[in-house]
Amino acid sequence: MALVKKLHALGNEIIAVARNKELLEGLKNEYKGLTSIAADLSDKQSVDNLISILKREHADANMLINNAGIQVNFYDKNFGQEPERIDEWKDEINVNFIAPIELTHALITTLMQNENPTIINVSSVLAVVPKKSAPIYCATKAGLHIFTKALRYEYENTKLKIFEILPPLVDTDMTEGRGKGKITPDQLVEEFLKSFSADCYEVNIGKTKIIRLLQRIFPKVADGLLKQG
Repeated sequence: MALVKKLHALGNEIIAVARNKELLEGLKNEYKGLTSIAADLSDKQSVDNLISILKREHADANMLINNAGIQVNFYDKNFGQEPERIDEWKDEINVNFIAPIELTHALITTLMQNENPTIINVSSVLAVVPKKSAPIYCATKAGLHIFTKALRYEYENTKLKIFEILPPLVDTDMTEGRGKGKITPDQLVEEFLKSFSADCYEVNIGKTKIIRLLQRIFPKVADGLLKQG
């Protein structure tokens, strides 16, 4: 929501997408002119419907932000020891990885028809240094990281700008009760916008800078720091 708040304050027209209809209604009441669309990114039919609406009613959109994410953690038992949780990590793959790719594939031509076309993908420091309790989350963010980088190569000689945000632990509903030393969503957005204005396309936020430096120089140290989450 911090990114919505800041972009709206800068005069952008916002199309917010979420599963929670009450949340969307609250956003519409708080931010004048905001458009909301209810969609479940874990469900292919819902994603297809979202794409149809965006292409039909918002062909003037010039920015796609893939920010949705869910994390399934395996604390009490290892991955594979709780077969009943299979639907959880399938949703995790769909929301974190499949949906961003499908949205990008469907909307990239529309974006390119407009001025200043931009894609912003939000991955994670766990895309480059994983933790053991969330193997699927780490894998999906690693996949999104490489997808974003490869896509940037494909479009490097065009007007399309493709950014990736690699945050550390952020204080959100998803991380409630986990970890220490979190940054706020507002801190993340402020730091990202500095890189955004400078066309710095791979944006390491906060402690992610330290982890990536350690990864290059002392990879075992970086792995050890994040292994336990």
